[in-house]
Formats: sequence, C-alpha cells, structure tokens
Amino acid sequence: MGEKNYCDRLKLNLLFCATCFVENSMIIRQHFFITLLFLKLILASNAIAVDISEPSKAMGDSNGTLDYADALIYGLVEGVTEFLPISSTGHLVVVSEFLSSTNRESEEALNAYLIVIQAGAILAVALLYRKQVWSMILGLLGLDPRGKRLAFHILVAFMPAAILGPLLDDKIEEFLFGLLPIAIALFLGALLMHWAERRKKSQDSGIIMEQGRTLEDLTFSQSLLIGFMQCFAMWPGTSRSMMTIVGGYIVGLQRKKAAEFSFLLGLVTLSAAAGYKILTKWDVMEANLSLGPIAFGCMIAGISAALSVFWLVGYLSRKGLGIFVWYRIILSLVLFTIYFAS
Repeated sequence: MGEKNYCDRLKLNLLFCATCFVENSMIIRQHFFITLLFLKLILASNAIAVDISEPSKAMGDSNGTLDYADALIYGLVEGVTEFLPISSTGHLVVVSEFLSSTNRESEEALNAYLIVIQAGAILAVALLYRKQVWSMILGLLGLDPRGKRLAFHILVAFMPAAILGPLLDDKIEEFLFGLLPIAIALFLGALLMHWAERRKKSQDSGIIMEQGRTLEDLTFSQSLLIGFMQCFAMWPGTSRSMMTIVGGYIVGLQRKKAAEFSFLLGLVTLSAAAGYKILTKWDVMEANLSLGPIAFGCMIAGISAALSVFWLVGYLSRKGLGIFVWYRIILSLVLFTIYFAS
C-alpha cells in the first residue's frame, strides 16, 4: 500500500514537472519568435537603407543629419526610456543637443523624427500585450464585453490628448524643446512622483496583498482624469508614462494594473502622435533624413522597449517608483549645471 502511494506521488510530481516544462517552453518560444521578428525587421531596414543610400550618394545628396550611429543611439534611448517614468522625448532632445549641429530645417526634421521613432516602441508593446489588444479589437466588434469596456476606457483617456495635442504641438516644439524646460520638468516630475509613491504606500500599508482597483473597476471620470494627466506629458521631460502611472495610483489602481493601463494607453497616444508627425512633417523629414537610418532607429527602439517593459512591470510590483525619483532629480541637476555653465 505504501509503495503504491509512493508511486502515485512520484507520477504526480513527474506530471507537475512536465507541465511546468511545457509552459516555460511555450513562453520561451513566444519570446524567441518576438525577438526573431524584430531581427527580421532590422535586416529589412538595412536592405532598404542600401537601396536608398546608394542612389543618394550617386546624386551627391548626403542627408547627413542622421546616420546609422546616431540612429542606433536614438533607438536605444527611445526604447529604454519610452515606458520608464523618466521621459523618452526629454532624453532624446538632450541627446540631439549633443549629437547634432544643424540648420533650422534639419532641426525641424530631427525633432519630428524624435516623435516618429516611437513607432518601434509601439510595435513592441502591441506584441507584448497582444492578448489585451486582440480583446479590445473583438470588443469594438461587439464580440468581447470585457475588451469593449477596456477599449472604452482607453479611448476616454486618449481624448484629452487628441484634442489638445494638435492645438499645442507647434508651441510646445518652439518653446519646450530645450535643456532648461526639460530640466524643470524632470525636477517637478520627481516631486510629483515622490508624493504619489508615498501616498500609494500609505494606502497599501496594513494590507498583506495589494487590493487596489483593477482595470475592470475603472469609471468614466477616473479614465478621464488619467487622460488629462497624460496631457501634461506633452512638456518634454515630464514623461507620459509617469503621469499616467501616477494617475492610476491616484484613482486607486494596483501598481501592475496602473503600468498596464499606461502601456495600452500609450499604444493609442503614441500611434496618433507618430502618425500626426508623419502626415505634417514627412516632406521635411524626407528632404533632410535618409529612410534607412529612420527605419533602423525604429527597430532598435522596438527591441529595447520590449526589454524595458518586461523589467518595469516586475520592478514596479516589488519596489515602486522611488529609484526614478532620484534619477530624475540627479539628471535635472546635471542639465541645470550644463545649461547655466554654457
């Protein structure tokens, strides 16, 4: 009887181990295929670059504002920082201050590219959250009630930026794309994030497991509040991710769910921003930048964004926003020093 029980337990343990192995293998396979897709896109962008750059050289046209080395740097900076609460646009503008020395038209093209490069990060999040994206698509078609509700809240949160973005775009680019405005935004954002983190910890104190709201618990007014907070991120250095995560904290979302809502909202917002720049600035970009480096930078941004999102979701659940507060303060002080010393 004892031997039979032992054999049964052994079979159950073996079955459990086999199940875990299969599940982990499926996850690894999914990540492998995502990485392979990005590598294929990079190779495709290189092929496009060769086709385009050779005729340009033959005609004596060198769009030297953006080369592959610059595109690599911009792509890494965009991908790593886009979904971290430290402002990707702010970092890109700072990097461009040191990488580029251009005329006014080339600078306009480069500023537009700093928005368009977000396309790579958009693709990364769309792949990582493909289940939620597919659920929202089915919801909009009337086939998934939960997806329909999530899509509704995402669209509500997107509307303030959709209205204010085109109205303020030129003024923002004219007055806020500089070291001093970015330094100010980084510092003020750090103070806001510190307050939000302390508030969140006080809400969670005494609770064994975090019991905040999920995305299904959101109301119209709460989604709209997160949307209005996102509008402040039009100021480079503020961070769209920071404002929407803090907004999620304020309405009581769990840390992980606040980050998830921020990423999904970013899909819509960043797609609209990149599309708007392509429609309004494509002629300037085409005249001053080569397509190869543009595509290459987007692909690099996609790969680094995927890795950044994986890390951020786990880190926020364990540690919160504290490390980003200090990073923003230190960076703002560095930028203040550079600005006033120059």
